[in-house]
Amino acid sequence: MESGPRGGSRPAEPGPCLSSQCGADQAASASVLSAAGAEPGSRTLAVAAVLPAGGCGERMGVPTPKQFCPVLERPLISYTLQALERACWIKDVVVVVTEENMQAMENIIQKYKHKSISLVEAGVTRHRSIFNGLRALADNRLNSKLSKPEVVIIHDAVRPFFDEDILLKVVTAAKEHGCSDYDLEFGTECLQLALKYCHIKAKLVEGSPDLWKVTYKRDLYAAESIIKERISQEICIVMDPKENEEHIGHLLEEILKTELNHVQVTSQALYNAGSDIQQINLEQCYNFVCVNVKTPDFRETQKLLSMLEESNFSLLYPIVVVSAHFLDFKLVSPSQKMESLMWIREFAKEMRKKNILLYGLLINHSQDEQKLQENLRQGAIIITALIKERNSALIGQLLVA
Repeated sequence: MESGPRGGSRPAEPGPCLSSQCGADQAASASVLSAAGAEPGSRTLAVAAVLPAGGCGERMGVPTPKQFCPVLERPLISYTLQALERACWIKDVVVVVTEENMQAMENIIQKYKHKSISLVEAGVTRHRSIFNGLRALADNRLNSKLSKPEVVIIHDAVRPFFDEDILLKVVTAAKEHGCSDYDLEFGTECLQLALKYCHIKAKLVEGSPDLWKVTYKRDLYAAESIIKERISQEICIVMDPKENEEHIGHLLEEILKTELNHVQVTSQALYNAGSDIQQINLEQCYNFVCVNVKTPDFRETQKLLSMLEESNFSLLYPIVVVSAHFLDFKLVSPSQKMESLMWIREFAKEMRKKNILLYGLLINHSQDEQKLQENLRQGAIIITALIKERNSALIGQLLVA
């Protein structure tokens, strides 16, 4: 696939192929893939993908091959695999990796629960590596777990951002279109090799702005920034179903909606948060604010953290939890604040191991409605910064609005 220029529209988020939407997506994609056949009613095309991941990344200037460099503490190639898994109609993915990195790749597949992934040893060049991947797909041995596809997508392991639509365009073009002089003039060496040696049709498909490649060290920071932006698009405010907490929670919700008009803000009662949190996460929510009114303890926050910990939602992305405490500063002694601070620091260290970033926030619960609104706005600014930056250096801190 060819990449377009950087910039433009916001990149697609690498995300899992969710069971709740996979069926609908697969049905829609299947109709497109079936339409690529020569006759009406033809069966859906068998599609596979090959990811050459045997490079050493010399231009990156770091000892770790770029496909294994961490982005938010997770290897870059895992994001690419996850994005491919969103296209539920891709039956097999073959990752071509060097022998010395074979075990590391197996560990990534196991840790992040990637499915339908096969590993093949890389060759001495990129072309040889691609050939090894294609040969594995063409192998007709009885004990092979791979099925022979009709269309194979060759995709760089370090291009984690792309829409499923571009994959469909590539597959459809591979079936429908022939090759032109324009394609060879402006295409890549893969097109030239396909025409020269394989005697098959080829077509240049214009890529989207999202389809850029991580090449230099600065690109890792750009990729991290994109992923942070994508996982900051929804905030869930969790509260105890008490009248005073619901009132404060809904006030905070409205202010956050005003301050962040491009972010979806929702609220849920904590007593049935088990099912609600799961539904929210299916919509890609990785940010929670737990509202605690007139209490310095963290029992409600602990309930939320326990639910998140058991759900294992933090496996793919770091989850932000802000424990927001609305207290009358005239009634809370400094010793109470220090006790809370010591507790959250220790607990935040344990949560950090599970990829959950816990922060504390004290907001003055003024009896003056105008002053309370002002304090809520200050709190909203802090919450927004914590969610956007996901700064692990601030975990366990008790911030004051």
